[in-house]
Order: sequence, then structure tokens, then C-alpha cells
Amino acid sequence: MDLTHNHFSSQDCGDCPIRHRAVCARCDARELDELEQIKYYRSFEAGQTIIWSGDRMDFVASVVTGIATLTQTMEDGRRQMVGLLLPSDFVGRPGRERAPYDVTATTDLVMCCFRKKPFEEMMIRTPHIGQRLLEMTLDELDAAREWMLLLGRKTAREKIASLVAIIGRRDAALHLSGKKGPLTFDLPLTREAMADYLGLTLETVSRQISALKRDGVIELEGKRHVIVPDLDRLLEEAGDDTDGGLLV
Repeated sequence: MDLTHNHFSSQDCGDCPIRHRAVCARCDARELDELEQIKYYRSFEAGQTIIWSGDRMDFVASVVTGIATLTQTMEDGRRQMVGLLLPSDFVGRPGRERAPYDVTATTDLVMCCFRKKPFEEMMIRTPHIGQRLLEMTLDELDAAREWMLLLGRKTAREKIASLVAIIGRRDAALHLSGKKGPLTFDLPLTREAMADYLGLTLETVSRQISALKRDGVIELEGKRHVIVPDLDRLLEEAGDDTDGGLLV
């Protein structure tokens, strides 16, 4: 549904919370005005399907707030999550007509959408938009490789630590927080969702989160508010290098 009665419906690009990381990060005022003519906002409720695999896509978009998942359904009906879409991530591919995956809102979600054809035409006229999209695509490739490792070879404890680190570092990057000092953020996924995505049981997720808390790797306020006192320690628990093995 379109956001016609929301502050995002008249959001100024200069005030956008993802402006410095989105596909339009290097656009000047004139280019932002041009994008303004082809953009619109859409909101989705948690659990709502945004795009079905095979759908014809007449738009591309950036996630402004919330989290979505990319999933693929196998012939026997089983579903496998193949990635997360976090704020500033790009949805859709210029030059590709149909969606390769199901995209589902995990939390309430707002997307800044661009009509596809005009966006593709603007990319031709504005090379740095294409360059920024290439950078984001390469980052997405790194994230996909990280996800393969996360689902494949890591222990339950490492999986939980990795997911917390991925979300925490992205949150810090969005808010321009430095690496020094504790990371503080709200975990947008329920424990049930974490279990589903990581191929673990709910009991295992709860047990591993409790263990990370008991060992001082994370602190919890309520069920969702997370404090990471030492990012390097969390990355060690995730089985990643402290020099940046996880994507920011």
C-alpha cells in the first residue's frame, strides 16, 4: 500500500535516514530533484509479501526502515532464506524484468521506490548512480558469501553471534557510529524468526542468546534491546576476523 498519510510521503531526500548509504548517495541537488519525479513510498506490514519470485517488476527500491528477507521456495514447498535486506539495501535489478526471489517483510517496512524505466534511463545519463549500484552489488555478493558460511559451517553459537554482529554493524553504519565504544541497537527479529532463518530450534536460539549474555559478550535490556560492549569479542565468537570479516 502506498504511504499517502505518513511523513515519508513528503520526505525530503536531504532528511532521509539512509541518504549517505543508498543508491542516491552521490546525487547532487538537481539529480535528487529528478529522482523526486519518479519516486514514491510504499509500506508493508510484518509478514506481508512484497514481491513473489517470477513477478514482473516495474520498480526498483531502497529499504528505508525495517527488514525484509529473500527466500527461495523449492519444488517440494520447503523455503530457504538466502539473505536479509536491511535499511539502505537495494531491491530489484535494472535490466532484469522478473524477480528471482520472494521478498517478504520481516518487520513493518518502508521502501523508497523508483519507477523502473525512468530509473534505468537516469542511470545511463548519470554514471555515478550505476557506479554506486555496482559497489552495492559487490557488497551484496560479500554478504551472500557470508550467509553461505553462516548457514553451512558455523556452530549454533557462532550463527547467533554472526547474525547479531551483522545487524549491529549495519545499524552503526547507518547512524554513522564509529567502531569504538559499545554498539547499542534494537534487534528487529523475534527469536522465532532467528530460529527459522538460521535453521535452529527456538530453544537453541534462546539458550545461545542466554549464554552470550551470561558470558558478557552481549547485554540485553528486555528481549530486543542489545548492547555489544566489545565488537571484536563478538566477532571472535562469530568465528570472524577482528579486522572486518563481517560486512558493514
